[in-house]
Amino acid sequence: MSLIEKIRPQFWDTDPDGGVGKSLFNYRRIWRLAICLLALVALIPLMVMALIDYNVTRSSLESENLLRTSRTTSNTRRSVAYFLEERTRALDFLAEHEGIRGLRDPDNLNRVLSSLKTSFGGFVDIGIIDSKGRQIAYIGPYDLLGRDYSGQEGFNSTMEHGTYISRVFLGFRDVPHLVVARKMHDANTGEEYILRATLDTGPFNAILTSIDLPGGGDAFIVDRDGIIQTPSKEHGFLLTKVDLAIPAYSDKTSVQQVEGRDGTDFTVGYAYIHDTPFVVLVVKHTRELMKPLQTIRMELLWILISSIMIILLVIVGVATYMVNKIYIADQTRARTLHRMEHTNRMASIGRLAAGVAHEINNPLAIINEKAGLVRDLFTYRQEYAHDERLLANIDSIINSVARCGKITKRLLSFARHIDVEMDSIEFKDLANEVIDFLRKEAEYRSITIDMDIPETLPSFISDRGKLQQIFLNLVNNAFQAMSDGGHLGITARETACDHLVFTVEDDGCGIPPQDIKRIFDPFFSTKKKTGGTGLGLSITYGLVQELGGSMTVESEVGKGTTFTIVMPLKYTKHEGKTNKA
Repeated sequence: MSLIEKIRPQFWDTDPDGGVGKSLFNYRRIWRLAICLLALVALIPLMVMALIDYNVTRSSLESENLLRTSRTTSNTRRSVAYFLEERTRALDFLAEHEGIRGLRDPDNLNRVLSSLKTSFGGFVDIGIIDSKGRQIAYIGPYDLLGRDYSGQEGFNSTMEHGTYISRVFLGFRDVPHLVVARKMHDANTGEEYILRATLDTGPFNAILTSIDLPGGGDAFIVDRDGIIQTPSKEHGFLLTKVDLAIPAYSDKTSVQQVEGRDGTDFTVGYAYIHDTPFVVLVVKHTRELMKPLQTIRMELLWILISSIMIILLVIVGVATYMVNKIYIADQTRARTLHRMEHTNRMASIGRLAAGVAHEINNPLAIINEKAGLVRDLFTYRQEYAHDERLLANIDSIINSVARCGKITKRLLSFARHIDVEMDSIEFKDLANEVIDFLRKEAEYRSITIDMDIPETLPSFISDRGKLQQIFLNLVNNAFQAMSDGGHLGITARETACDHLVFTVEDDGCGIPPQDIKRIFDPFFSTKKKTGGTGLGLSITYGLVQELGGSMTVESEVGKGTTFTIVMPLKYTKHEGKTNKA
């Protein structure tokens, strides 16, 4: 037996088109409907909750990434602003405490530059520019004394606003640098001068390169025109136009998700540094930021798939178990109802048979008595005493009356056995009683009946009437399955475990394999076209179980069928085995 056959439920082979009462309901449809409804009720909320959980997780992760980017951008802006403010304040201090005279002294100016380099770092040179834009004092690595700065943006802006922080540019040095400057006054003459210092971009760049950004992020500075001021990993070269759009000025840090020129999605933080031309950009790959979501998605998907599989297995198992129980209950109820109906019919037939037998016995007794009287009269009359033909006719009447008497006695016996009556039974006698009912039909159809029943077969306790009904149904089925000239065999033997085994074997048409497991179901019949009702074997199977026995069938199409019944020697009230194979 294959695994599929072992796990297949009993209701699976029912035929919903077999007619009223055959399978009572379309159990497979009920099973499918139960699974669909239970699956919908269980899985839809699960999938909705999984979807909600995924969306909430994604929104939380996006919000967290935006918040982290905003925080990183703000911190970077503060660091850069502090770096520039610190150096601007240093120039303010020098202007207030050294004055124009002290700063025009080359030796003093050299000491000041050394102190700035030691204290703050990043200073390259320092100089004084007069109101005409000419550098009148300078200490640094370049030959810039006497240079004219009057045409540069920084000179005019410093003179107008008092302070100035430049963009990163090349200038006369042809090296990227930036300038911080402060306007100062000569207290004695009232003339205006500019204290100007050049800052190295190395420490300035280090502020941004030291930032730890996940997934290969990039932090750099651009000016308000989008010109890159510090090195960028992938968004352009120094002093070139950045490949990202710069939003309008805002006092607050902003974070936007933008699409690069190559279609890559970026999460970009923008922060304008007050009173400077600089804008801090912190750029992160959105896909890298959302990588944890992929892990969460896979974990959620596996949990969802596992939950769905477990739920479906439980639903299928529960639905199969419940529908199978319903099927078994319906089949038991149907068998019980049919058995009651059949028992009532048999009881009615038995009462009718008893009544007919009694009514026939009375005239038969009169006929027998009168025939005997006539025979006696003819015997004492000399003219008839030797008329053998006449006496033979009278003997024929008497023999026929005796034969009719035997038939009525069998009818009475059958009627008495309709009621439950446990008795000691000799199977050979019971088999002869059953065969006597059908012997004439067997002779008419030339069916040979062979009985192999040992004389030493022990008697057993059972219900005679039910056993008669069992074997009568089996022999009737065998007759219907055989054509004229068939062969019927009835055998009996004792087993070693206090049981008797009876077989009824025919060489008829046989039963198809697909019908073997269903022949004991109520109303299932392979002879519907010839008047079969599907009740005979169902009732027979139920009676065998009721008597504590078991019943099996073996059949091969075209070769015949063998029914085997195993009965205990001593009856005990319990359900028999349910083996139908």
